[in-house]
Amino acid sequence: MLNSLLLIAAEKGVISGRVIEEVGGLSIPSAIISVYVDGTEQPLITSSTDEDGRFSIKNLKPGNYHIKISFVGYAPLIVNGIILTEKDYDKNLGSLKLSSDQNSLQEVTITVQKPPIEFGADGVTYNVGSSLLAEGSTATDVLKNVPLVQVDIDGNATIAGKRNTRIFIDGKPSDYMTSNISDLLNVLPSDAIDKIEVLTNPPSKYSGDGEGIINIVMKKGFKVGFNGNVGVSGGLQGNGNTNANASYRGKSYSVNGSAAYRYNIGKGNSHNYRENFFPDTTFYYDQYGGFKNNNTGGNFRLGFDWTISPKQSLRLSTNYNNNNSTSNSTNDLHYLSEELIEKRLRNQLNTGNGKSNNFVFNIDYDLQTDTSGGKLSLSATVNNNHNLDFRDYSTTYAQPSTSAPSLQQNNNDTGNDGITLNLDYEKPVFKKRDRIEMGLAYNYRKNDNDLLIENFNFNTQQFITNVKLSNQFLYNENIAAGYASYNYRNVGWGVKTGVRAELTDVAFDLSNGESYHVKPYLSLFPNLSLNRFFRKRYSVGATYNIRINRPRENTLNPQVNNVDTLNISYGNPNLSPAYTHQMEINFGVFGQKWSFNPRLSYSTSQGVIERYRTVTLIPGTSSARSESTFDNVGTNNSLALILVGNYRPTNKISANSNVSIIQSNYKSKLNSSLNRDGLSFRAAIGLSMQLPLKTAFESNLNYANNTNAQGRNKGSMTSNFSARKVFFGNRLNFRVTINDVFGNRSNTFYNEGQNFRLENFSTNNTQNFTFSLNYRFTKITVNKIPPPPVKAQ
Repeated sequence: MLNSLLLIAAEKGVISGRVIEEVGGLSIPSAIISVYVDGTEQPLITSSTDEDGRFSIKNLKPGNYHIKISFVGYAPLIVNGIILTEKDYDKNLGSLKLSSDQNSLQEVTITVQKPPIEFGADGVTYNVGSSLLAEGSTATDVLKNVPLVQVDIDGNATIAGKRNTRIFIDGKPSDYMTSNISDLLNVLPSDAIDKIEVLTNPPSKYSGDGEGIINIVMKKGFKVGFNGNVGVSGGLQGNGNTNANASYRGKSYSVNGSAAYRYNIGKGNSHNYRENFFPDTTFYYDQYGGFKNNNTGGNFRLGFDWTISPKQSLRLSTNYNNNNSTSNSTNDLHYLSEELIEKRLRNQLNTGNGKSNNFVFNIDYDLQTDTSGGKLSLSATVNNNHNLDFRDYSTTYAQPSTSAPSLQQNNNDTGNDGITLNLDYEKPVFKKRDRIEMGLAYNYRKNDNDLLIENFNFNTQQFITNVKLSNQFLYNENIAAGYASYNYRNVGWGVKTGVRAELTDVAFDLSNGESYHVKPYLSLFPNLSLNRFFRKRYSVGATYNIRINRPRENTLNPQVNNVDTLNISYGNPNLSPAYTHQMEINFGVFGQKWSFNPRLSYSTSQGVIERYRTVTLIPGTSSARSESTFDNVGTNNSLALILVGNYRPTNKISANSNVSIIQSNYKSKLNSSLNRDGLSFRAAIGLSMQLPLKTAFESNLNYANNTNAQGRNKGSMTSNFSARKVFFGNRLNFRVTINDVFGNRSNTFYNEGQNFRLENFSTNNTQNFTFSLNYRFTKITVNKIPPPPVKAQ
């Protein structure tokens, strides 16, 4: 009995206060309060403020604490130096003021661990610094562990249930920065990333492209003094990377930058089995392949922030990325008759060299127009990237040996240039309970894809240009946009509504003289979000928006890819844009040690752009050729149930999981074989533990199985296990990570048409042990709050 009373007395600590706005002093309901025990990396308790902005965290043991307060649109506030004792167990912090992001340069912030996952009506935020798996890795590695995000075997990231996802960096589209997004993400250092926002209902200020947006927010380095870290990692597969980032902030300016270099060896194999059905014959292709790639790349970022005056700020930032690759692959194709007797055997050896680089320059200017929170923002982005891909294909026939060999060289020279201009204005209307936003945007893109194909003449011993397949594709795109939105919140309610209008003008030419000019079209994108927070622990919301999937150069370009002459692919210059209506209902419930967020979404799309395959007999032969292209295949209705949860039984253990179940229904006017229903499934689970002796452990398991218009894509289970030990006052840490301990990452793809069935199996060398060493020289400045005033007796 006495022990029970002592235990109750030991856990009677209380931390309370009220969160208000710095300008106006109005309460902020639904602000996130995270309580940390000093020296730990996971929050002990996560709670929210009530309708009046008040919070009260109870049942705390004596000890040293700090809290983090965060709310969308405001700079985080860190409160340190909170000490609870048996005699002084009730800490009332009084009124805690949050400042808007526009004033964040004028605040001294303290770096502490954030909650790993933050939920909102419009998406999920993943705080990168909360994950051991994020240290010393790349953006691609981090994305594999973000809730709602799926990364395929080629490094392409998508939101679960969304066919068309766009990747943004600091609110700007990354696909304008590089010809291959996965190259950029594979070298972008995770230590330079602050957080990743998964936006299932993007605000009206964002482009209407894509059914969802993954926004990678880079660290800005707003800390006084000189701070940063350097790291190096290597794996048993032969891969390695080094990275460094640093920042310096003076009285009115800050400079921050990062650099990274990586070396990666990729190896894998594939097996492709295709059944070909025709009225007079049936035969089979049994194809085996293997590859090895060596990739090196570097990424360099530099930013400069200047607080010109209390009302003006300027930010300049640049990004340079390069990538070099060499590749070797083999392909053996066995032609089998209807009786499964081998009639022909073709061997192909492919070698390649690739180089790419891109440069981006951003300038952002903010002006506070009045004391009530009005802000005018101007921004401009200029990008240039260049990609050179040279490949050599040598084909011989082991059976029959009399067949003539062939040798082909493909030289693909691609350039992308673009400029984006934005003018945004926002202002509270009624005592900062609401906010109106409006803006204009203009985007210009130019793509120049020059493909030269040469075939070797064994008689003359010369390469001769293949005029039929060589081509230059010139693409020009102009998009002018305007938007207006209104946000309102009061007493637990939140409403966001807006509309965006975009005028698109596209033209492209081919070197053979063909010209295409798409008739300019106007698109409207309404956006609505409604949320309600009640009883201090529940939230419910609903959203609706329209998005667009524009056909661009990768789907429009009719250039033929004949790397495998029996499996060719090309684009379709006659594609139309596809519009998707999206609706979502979300619910959240928060306990002191757990949270649960189910989401139900429905989308319907018209004129869905999908890749589809047809198989036809080659005239004069007994062979069949597969042709893969894009088309507006018809309609797709999708219903998705997404469950996201988090549980913290103690302040040293945290578990999270998410499950996505998507039912898709395709209806095609193009091909009845594309009419199908399908169920996609994705699941992920993670565990994080703080262990004695300044060690920690974290693991993640992922699985995905997706359907598409003409088949199914079944992936294997992927896994990451990581352990870390810190030294020298948390400045130096050593980490070991085991990737895919259950086996190399594999993928099985099933494809079916009216006269063929295809099964493709591929695997990559993702199973690996990685060792990382990271040193932080961050100088932390601590701001302690003054004690609350003594109450009169």
